[in-house]
Amino acid sequence: MIKKSILFPVMAALLFTTASCATTGNTNPHEDNDSLESYNRAVFKFNYQVDKYVLKPIAEGYRDITPEAVRNRISNIFLNMKEPLYFINNLLQGNFKYSGISLSRFAINTTLGLGGMFDVAEGWGISRENSRFDQTFAKWCIPDGPFIVLPFLGPSTPRAAVAFAFDMAADPVYWATLNDANVKDKISYTYTALEAISLRAQNIELLNELERGSVDFYSTMRSAYLQNRKNMGCRDDENVQTYDFDFGIEDEDEIFDEMEAE
Repeated sequence: MIKKSILFPVMAALLFTTASCATTGNTNPHEDNDSLESYNRAVFKFNYQVDKYVLKPIAEGYRDITPEAVRNRISNIFLNMKEPLYFINNLLQGNFKYSGISLSRFAINTTLGLGGMFDVAEGWGISRENSRFDQTFAKWCIPDGPFIVLPFLGPSTPRAAVAFAFDMAADPVYWATLNDANVKDKISYTYTALEAISLRAQNIELLNELERGSVDFYSTMRSAYLQNRKNMGCRDDENVQTYDFDFGIEDEDEIFDEMEAE
């Protein structure tokens, strides 16, 4: 199982225009929805080459020179920086309890957890409540749109692409460096690059295994991505079966625990 991982996470964001909110019918048209397949395959091939010759080697080098304990602390810092994002989106979705949890986790882990290196809140029984703008837009009944592969970013949809841009804008690093253009560029680009490398390093074996088991890697990634989006929309469907792929960065430790147990 791959949970919340990005295939080609680098620093780009692409804005799309979504249609107005639909109140009837299926707002997540996922059944064989690949009207842009020729374009998607071309971009997927480009992304694959970028990953193969740039991102993956850097991630492998990062793992070779960095102890696992250090990598875990770095990963925890990136996860902690997402808590304000979860706070905002839980609030926008009316999940006030979860919003409070996200805010509490950020305060606790930023202070007692030394900037988020240690998940003190989890040890106190305060678990992470993930929520992004993609989920918020889905709750607001904004249509998902067709499957599309974005340069550098990988699998997406128009709604997911717009949501990704909002996610980036809600990042505390963005707001902390907003008033100084020189500092903003240096810090934000470095932060995003390190996050991408950290994430790719966590998923090396997982993506290798997925590729080895795929007759058509593009189709496998598309199916996994769209299957997971079936539970996002105006209506909650508890009976939907998903692969549990979300192409984000949370809960990566659970993946490795499962792999070690097999």
